[in-house]
Amino acid sequence: MAATVGGLLRDAAVRLTESGSETPRLDAEVLLGHVLRVDRATLLAGPEAGVGVEAAREFERLVERRSSGEPVSYIRGIKEFYGVAFTVDPRALIPRPETETLVDLAVALIGTMLTAHPRSPDDPLRVWDVGTGSGAIAVAIAIHNRRRGYSSDVRLRATDASADALALAIENAVVHGVADVIDFRQADLAYGAESEPVDLLLANLPYIPTDTLPTLPKAVSFEPASALDGGPDGLALIRRLIEQLASALREGGVSLLEIGSDQADAARAAATTLGDGWSVDVHDDLTGRPRVLEIARVAH
Repeated sequence: MAATVGGLLRDAAVRLTESGSETPRLDAEVLLGHVLRVDRATLLAGPEAGVGVEAAREFERLVERRSSGEPVSYIRGIKEFYGVAFTVDPRALIPRPETETLVDLAVALIGTMLTAHPRSPDDPLRVWDVGTGSGAIAVAIAIHNRRRGYSSDVRLRATDASADALALAIENAVVHGVADVIDFRQADLAYGAESEPVDLLLANLPYIPTDTLPTLPKAVSFEPASALDGGPDGLALIRRLIEQLASALREGGVSLLEIGSDQADAARAAATTLGDGWSVDVHDDLTGRPRVLEIARVAH
């Protein structure tokens, strides 16, 4: 009997449920849509549609990979973030939806800064994405700037300690045609990328406590541990970066740092070590949970 869309989805959902997937039906739909090269709406509109032998076999192979715990995004090689399709693989963390809050805040700030103090290619607004990973934040902002006509007035820098992650970020920038407006460098946080202070510093650094990592879904184990492990309380790298803000940010500059939803108080406390001349705020994500620590250097 020929395989059908509905039959393949039912069987795969059962198998993925048994393997521990938290979203078995969705996983099955996304993977079958990937194999057949159709979107989910098209897929679900024709449950009785036949599926060829080779396509069914390929779907079976992908379901097997997902059953082993491999993330759907790595299997597909693509993750949508901020309306952009990014290439993803085990060289870097898979972009999360909650990080879009940081990008929203960043693009709003860029617009505000340019309105208050118009810039030019000779004196651009300088934006630094620290720990860029797949490049999702920097590339999403660069695409937004291009659409708004800001490209020549904003200079983006993206750094990462991992050469492999940096290579992936560059690939994504090239694919989306923004590699010429992003300066990619390998660096340890705000060290090793010498240049003048910037107007806006962004970072989505690891913030998961070390002891929490083994309790996370199996799919997370396929991602680089260095992109997840934030030390004993999750804030080790964030504290290090905060210590560097005095030299990395110019007067009037702002830093936006993603944090865990239960880390707002500890993150605020870390920021107060900067002393006078700094303001601190925390922004919620779309679910109402604390997500982004804002640290601003007061202009004199």
